[in-house]
Amino acid sequence: MQEYFLLFIAAVFVNNIVLAQYLGNCPFIGTSKESGVALGMGAAVVFVSVMAAAITWLVQKYLLEPFGIGYLQTLTFILVIAALVQFVEMFLKKAMPPLYKALGIFLPLITTNCAVLGIALITQRAEYSFIKTVAFALFSGAGFMLALVLLAGIRERLAVKRVPRSLRGTPIGLAMAGLMSLAFFAFKGMIG
Repeated sequence: MQEYFLLFIAAVFVNNIVLAQYLGNCPFIGTSKESGVALGMGAAVVFVSVMAAAITWLVQKYLLEPFGIGYLQTLTFILVIAALVQFVEMFLKKAMPPLYKALGIFLPLITTNCAVLGIALITQRAEYSFIKTVAFALFSGAGFMLALVLLAGIRERLAVKRVPRSLRGTPIGLAMAGLMSLAFFAFKGMIG
């Protein structure tokens, strides 16, 4: 149990996929203008990350390795992620049209979100078991969602403040993301 607690702390705070490893910056900056949209995007990334990590682990262990075609890993993983994103997109379009509309172009971009692909590749490189792979994907997705919601809260407050014209929008978002990244580096000493 302690092993999974440490994995949680490491994935959410110490090695946050977006703030420490700098993966998934496009949807991070693009969907962090409103908290509701950020929460929806974060939930979609968590779901896709967990499902992608589980399926890619199975594909790696039972298809790529036994047949000696590990060189197709990246291509195969991208295809799995693309199929999952299509599923999520169809579900949101039917079940939650306002969220689907709010996410706009960023929902299909999860297909090429390097955070999702990065999580799948990190678990393979670390040679995690299936359960540990799913846990790591869940925790990393939660870390992405935490960072996204925090940045959305900051940007919502900045929207009503006097910000110099040259810093409005994406520039202030990038500056805040950099400051958040520095703040998250304070957690580096927690895990050895």
